[in-house]
Amino acid sequence: MVDIPRKIPAEKYINLPFLSKNGSSKKYFTFPIVLQILIIIFGLLLISYLFLLENAYKNTQVIKQKAHDLGFEEVGVSKAEFLDDEAKKLEAWLNNNHQGEMAYMANHFDVRTDPRKLVPGAKSVISLSYNYYTETTQEDPKAPKISKYAYGRDYHKVVRKKLKALLKFVQEEIGEVDGRAFVDSAPVMERVWAQKSGLGWIGKNTLLLTKRKGSYFFLAELILDLELDYDGPVQDHCGSCTKCIDACPTDAIYAPYQMDASKCISYLTIELKDKIPSQFKGKMKDWMYGCDICQEVCPINAKSKNHQEPQFNPKEELLRKDRQEWEEITEEVFTKLFEGSAVKRTKFAGLKRNIEFLKKT
Repeated sequence: MVDIPRKIPAEKYINLPFLSKNGSSKKYFTFPIVLQILIIIFGLLLISYLFLLENAYKNTQVIKQKAHDLGFEEVGVSKAEFLDDEAKKLEAWLNNNHQGEMAYMANHFDVRTDPRKLVPGAKSVISLSYNYYTETTQEDPKAPKISKYAYGRDYHKVVRKKLKALLKFVQEEIGEVDGRAFVDSAPVMERVWAQKSGLGWIGKNTLLLTKRKGSYFFLAELILDLELDYDGPVQDHCGSCTKCIDACPTDAIYAPYQMDASKCISYLTIELKDKIPSQFKGKMKDWMYGCDICQEVCPINAKSKNHQEPQFNPKEELLRKDRQEWEEITEEVFTKLFEGSAVKRTKFAGLKRNIEFLKKT
């Protein structure tokens, strides 16, 4: 019988022998030392990971607070990655020619679906919303109408300036951070990123809806090569409501969450450069620039609050003009009235075309 000791002596525990393949030589493997090294390495990795998490959280909170200070309503963050599902949906949408004459929607497909190709090394997409809602309306109920978003100064100029200020703050406060700012410019799927970042959900009218603030807001994005604390998507609250679908006079919203942009009044009055097709005669509901119908009927917008941006306030002349004055508008009046406005995008000839199309036959 071999006498097996209950306890291995310490000197033997430190250097336990293991035979080599030929059994002629011995190798010694020190278990406690290896374990200690592994524990130290694991501890260092854990500390580093926790530090990165804490740093990401702190940086995210600092950025969100500064964004709120600059006037942004909501701020959310999502991981910069390839939009696989959205790429398939976009491809199908384009194949159905729902973009109309907006040929740019098909350009830079790979960049549009992957922000890392817009900003090399991108890790985070920060989505922000900026309120433009106002209870103010045009005084003459029969006058051709302008969408609320175009009442005041061009939002590209207003929001972009604030977004660039936020990017500058990030680079000064956090350090060497590379990034770009986007306000409805460049191929960025802003509503998708806003949904992924938890700002709201894409509703049946294909706009971003928020339970607390409605949908009257502009979207903007910062794409950074900075790791941040990511938010998650929120629940869809559209339920069984179909008010936007039922109210769309041109059937642009042809099914829940489906939009044929080539039939949308906003597209017809802004993006379309040719004549407005006769099939839409009598269906424009007096909109001469843009359209707010699907937002006006949406129950979620009962919670919309007036914006606090003075630059979005309309000129009194714009609100006072009656139908006849709009029909007789001159290029000189147009240039003065819409100086610095998004309406300039359609140009005088485009606005006149729209007004003429609205005339009763």
